[in-house]
Amino acid sequence: MSLLFRYLTKNNAMILLPTLAVGIGLYVLTDLFERLDNFIEAGLSVGMVLTYFVVKMPLVISQILPVIFLLSTVIQLCIMARSRELTALQAGGISLGVVANSMILCGIFWGGVQLGFSEYLGVAGERESARIWQEEVRKKNLAATVLKDVWFTDGDWIVSLGTLDPQAHGTGFSGYELSDDGLSIKRIVQASTFTAEPNHWALQDVRVYTPDTFTQEQEPDFVLPLRQDPETFRLVSTGTKPQQLPLWQLGDAISQLKSSGSNVEALRTAWHAKLAYAASILVMAFVATAIVSWKDNIYIAVTVALLCTFLYFAVYTLGTTLGQRGILHPFLAAWTANLIALFFAFWRLIPLLLRRE
Repeated sequence: MSLLFRYLTKNNAMILLPTLAVGIGLYVLTDLFERLDNFIEAGLSVGMVLTYFVVKMPLVISQILPVIFLLSTVIQLCIMARSRELTALQAGGISLGVVANSMILCGIFWGGVQLGFSEYLGVAGERESARIWQEEVRKKNLAATVLKDVWFTDGDWIVSLGTLDPQAHGTGFSGYELSDDGLSIKRIVQASTFTAEPNHWALQDVRVYTPDTFTQEQEPDFVLPLRQDPETFRLVSTGTKPQQLPLWQLGDAISQLKSSGSNVEALRTAWHAKLAYAASILVMAFVATAIVSWKDNIYIAVTVALLCTFLYFAVYTLGTTLGQRGILHPFLAAWTANLIALFFAFWRLIPLLLRRE
């Protein structure tokens, strides 16, 4: 690790952390003013309000980190340009590309931090803040939410559920086992109650019909080799945000819902968007270097950086919206903003670096 790299990364952190603190403060104050009336009407204590914002903090950090990194990097490079440090480095044979490489490595590090906050602390904090908002403020009992009239497919089975509670118990089970060619029904299984286990579903008070032989059997208990996780249906049916699931769990939900015949374009877009948003910090390293190479006046550069941030999030939001509606492929929907930002950054940087070599 070179002395220059340590110097650049230290300066980047010294600018980024205070800027991040200011960003968090503005975000929390804005959110507080928007929700203050709701907190007062619900009679929440000061401790509960503080808990709401504390558990939400990791998610806030993961959301604002890309713009904070862009601004801090632009400010850092502008300060170096104003103090003639960039000129001294170039006079010593160190090109702008070497400085850019250090910023890229910083972007990779902070991108990993963003992904960690988003997928671990952010996920847990978002769930808890959502629970506080729904149960303490909106006075809704999420634990008592019961799904009704659920349909899915699992292998050769088409299943209908009358009700499904959060404990994976339910009533009104009807299962239709298809023949090998999928053109006829081999068995019809109906149960008054059921319990969904990890590798099978246990049915109680069961009636089994065989259409070919016109026979009926009644069993007190019956086990079917269904592997569908009932929790995946709550993702769609109860309005749970995909952002409240970590990448691996979201991927499992996509696989299970896709196998059951559900439309998963919105979830696939959310899965790609999580990765694309973490990678956006790396993209911001290229954008910041391109901006400062064009204009190293700190006021102009920061203004341009804010404009680039606005345009980036406009494209990112538009893309993810189109992806969730199935108009764009999920990968393109999530990554288009990054690709466009990289194109314009390279359009500025590559000719500049080639001329200086």
